[in-house]
Amino acid sequence: MRILVVCGAGASSTFVAQRINGAARAQGLAWLAVATNEVSLTDEIASSDLVLLGPHLAPHLARISALAAPNGVGVVLMDADAFADVDGTRMLARIATAVQDGTVRHDSGEPH
Repeated sequence: MRILVVCGAGASSTFVAQRINGAARAQGLAWLAVATNEVSLTDEIASSDLVLLGPHLAPHLARISALAAPNGVGVVLMDADAFADVDGTRMLARIATAVQDGTVRHDSGEPH
């Protein structure tokens, strides 16, 4: 599964993506988190399974969800403390919940 972690400029999302990747490896999951910014999202969304949207981008949730929907890509708004998740386990649990509740519609378990 390919996960886009989106923040305004892409800096904070890099840390979150690295932490998610470490937590996923530790649990034996073939999930790949990739950091991007809001501007690049349009180019990357079709090759992804899930978008994790930074909490500061909450006002853009509806627009980004509409952009993701035609591609069958789920969108999850990260919790306000997502950037404080130092080992990525809380975000990994949030992603697992999105898989279970159907937010991720075509989880193959493998990155694209």
